[in-house]
Amino acid sequence: MPGVKFIDLNNVAHKNFKFGKVKAEYGRASVEYLDKALELVKNNEIDCLVTCPVSKEAINLAGFDNFSGHTEYLAARTNIKYFVMMLLNKKLKISLVTRHIPLKDVSSRLNPDKIYQTILLTYRSLKELFLIKNPRIAVCGLNPHASDNGLLGGEENKIIRPALMRLRGIVRNVDGPLPADIAVLKTAQKKYDCVIAMYHDQALIPLKISGAYTGVNLTLGLWFIRTSPLHGTAFDIAGKFNLANPTSLIEAIRLAVRCTLNQKKD
Repeated sequence: MPGVKFIDLNNVAHKNFKFGKVKAEYGRASVEYLDKALELVKNNEIDCLVTCPVSKEAINLAGFDNFSGHTEYLAARTNIKYFVMMLLNKKLKISLVTRHIPLKDVSSRLNPDKIYQTILLTYRSLKELFLIKNPRIAVCGLNPHASDNGLLGGEENKIIRPALMRLRGIVRNVDGPLPADIAVLKTAQKKYDCVIAMYHDQALIPLKISGAYTGVNLTLGLWFIRTSPLHGTAFDIAGKFNLANPTSLIEAIRLAVRCTLNQKKD
């Protein structure tokens, strides 16, 4: 294909290879390809990075015990302290305060500084990568009805509100904590440009319902643009090429190019 350079690290044995299998060899190869991509970015051989899904199970079998995802790995390898996972489709943009952790741990992992940094980085990225002059941001509460002012939990008043108070004078249009369903609904109605979600499924459920095939994962905070499709490895259809839907990957490539060009305008 013209304009495409295929790089084969030759790090997976062809003999007995099978699609859709979890093996340490395949997990190690995934990380080696990711490291190669980082090398290309650092050497200015590529402008942006689009990653496809990997098996965390296979990578951990290969000895990378702390690998929880591309986002965390790229941040660690590039020495980035503050970074955010933004998930978006044609209708919604949602940034996550916490990512791939058990639901029972979400409350203990939230703190005012983490929420503050997530909102601030999201605000700056909306301006720089999407060229939104005055981003409007809706911040979700953690509890049902955003706790009804403390009746259904204390996180809103003790953790989320202090972060919002700290943002006064920095981020002009930020509202919350709002009930998550209201925050998402009003953003889908274009009353806000982005939602700040406290945990993974608070973001993924509305995104998958409103447009799974156009969904993209964008990492905020890196010095280069990195995107990925919003789906997983789909091992159940691996190797059955007529069943795969490439739309999310195509959208990830388009977004990577768009954000890179917008970044260069800044």
